Amino acid sequence: MNVILVIVLFAVAAVAEIGGAWLVWQSMREGQPWWWAGLGVMALGAYGFVATLQPDAHFGRILAAYGGVFVVGSLLWGMALDGFRPDRWDLIGSAACLVGVAVIMFGPRSAS
Repeated sequence: MNVILVIVLFAVAAVAEIGGAWLVWQSMREGQPWWWAGLGVMALGAYGFVATLQPDAHFGRILAAYGGVFVVGSLLWGMALDGFRPDRWDLIGSAACLVGVAVIMFGPRSAS
């Protein structure tokens, strides 16, 4: 499995999903124009397509591993765009999530 490809696809998926959700949030809760929500919906749709490009063919595995990427990406997005500052528990939880992603995606498996 190409580790770089997996990481890049997870990063693109995170930008699409988190960015899309953020745009909807901004429109609905922060008074941004309605079309921000429309852009958010399109970005969320793009996320669904990006996930299908992962080299592993198992939907459950990809989405489970992506969950950890989503956790870390969401905190990073909040730091970059909303002034969020994670506490030590956010950092510990994020590290645990990334360990989980690595185990799910890159753990040794028997050929089947």
